[in-house]
Amino acid sequence: MIDVLGEYQATLDPKGRFLLPAAFKKQLSEEEGSRFVFNRGLDNCVTLFTINNWEIFAAKIRTLNDFNEEERPVRRFFLNGAAYVEPDSAGRLLIPPHLKEHASLHKDLVMHWADDKLEIWDSNKYKQLFDSISPEALSKMVHKVLGGGNG
Repeated sequence: MIDVLGEYQATLDPKGRFLLPAAFKKQLSEEEGSRFVFNRGLDNCVTLFTINNWEIFAAKIRTLNDFNEEERPVRRFFLNGAAYVEPDSAGRLLIPPHLKEHASLHKDLVMHWADDKLEIWDSNKYKQLFDSISPEALSKMVHKVLGGGNG
């Protein structure tokens, strides 16, 4: 299991390519670093899975029932937008245009490891995400989620 701490910055070039952070790449085996899957992320970010983590995640999503009205959109959200990607000769990854649009990615990116994937955010949206939660509201959420309280 990959365990990467911290936030990393990257720059998206005009063609939609960026370099993976060196600290992230160091954590990958040769196989894991040679093929990835881009996908839609929750809260309008883009996610990047190693191929191994994608296979585990996709297998879970594929168990969803197409005849269940709550499961069908979840299945579509994650499987329909996915795209395989390999680093180019310079080690850059190209974000597909539909995913760039999904996350409103521009030039400056922030990325961080989130359980089984790398989340990729437009730096302004990432900052807004944290600025939109007051310290008091965050404290209540932490207590509810991690402290065992009910509110």
